[in-house]
Amino acid sequence: MAYPVSDEAFDTIFRKARSYNTWQEKDVPETLIRATYDLHKWGPTSANCSPARYVFLHSEAAKARLIPHLIGPNQEKSRTSPWVVIIATDMAFQEKMPALFPHNPGAKDWFQDPEVHATTAFRNGTLQSAYFLIAARALGLDTGPMSGFNNAGVDEEFFIGQGGEKENWRSNWICNLGYGSKEGLFDRSPRLGFEEACEIL
Repeated sequence: MAYPVSDEAFDTIFRKARSYNTWQEKDVPETLIRATYDLHKWGPTSANCSPARYVFLHSEAAKARLIPHLIGPNQEKSRTSPWVVIIATDMAFQEKMPALFPHNPGAKDWFQDPEVHATTAFRNGTLQSAYFLIAARALGLDTGPMSGFNNAGVDEEFFIGQGGEKENWRSNWICNLGYGSKEGLFDRSPRLGFEEACEIL
């Protein structure tokens, strides 16, 4: 039987969490990056298709490859972030379905229709990446999600022509990871109330 987490956990994951633009000069161990992935992977996807893929940039050289493809304001955010993750979608996700959905080995054939395939990949990859952000916050990391970048440029730099499975990966969004600094933090923007965004029938 499931029980609610603590009220403090709600603050950590949602109410007091922010999208950070600047970072403390404090490194994040690789073990915590791996723990974030290992926690988030349990989130549900359609037929367990799990199409999200992650490229973690930690070295200065790796981040330097990404910076030219970010819009101006995002370049410094990522340059100074301890870790940057390119969150991608595997457009050949169905090839792993026999291992991920073993009780139905033919599941990979459900996605032969191009529209169904593309919708399934994008929807579930994005869903997984939201789990990733929540897992990072739950483990004490701050996040800086970004969509201001050249997808085609990132794909050319990190995926296309790289060989192997990465040939089929395509960037979705980018997230900086570390311990945020309140310097330059914007006032919190409002959110829609229940009556504005919801309907009960």
